[in-house]
Amino acid sequence: MDQITVYEKPTCTTCRNLFTLLKQEGIDFEKVDYHVLGLRAEEVKDILAKTGLSAREVLRKGEPVYKELNLAKRDLSEDELIGLMVEHPELMQRPIVLKGDRGVLARPIDKVREIL
Repeated sequence: MDQITVYEKPTCTTCRNLFTLLKQEGIDFEKVDYHVLGLRAEEVKDILAKTGLSAREVLRKGEPVYKELNLAKRDLSEDELIGLMVEHPELMQRPIVLKGDRGVLARPIDKVREIL
């Protein structure tokens, strides 16, 4: 059985709700606090490939740094956006759940059932 990895921020309410759901289902998982540990560009690319999402699709538009960098109006490449997520991890949506070669942005948290 493939390991389940959850990319999260511990203070995030949605992340905490996802953990409750996974524990209730008796599912073991590994947590990665990417806000503290950070991510390399290769990791972000792997997450995007497994979820089938683009870098633009996983941007957190409500973050102050999103507005500071004027990302809504800038036409940046996928690699440039990934570089910004590496530099500013708070730009990446959460929680993201990976299992094997599949992944999902668990918003709402019930989306995690797509890969369980």
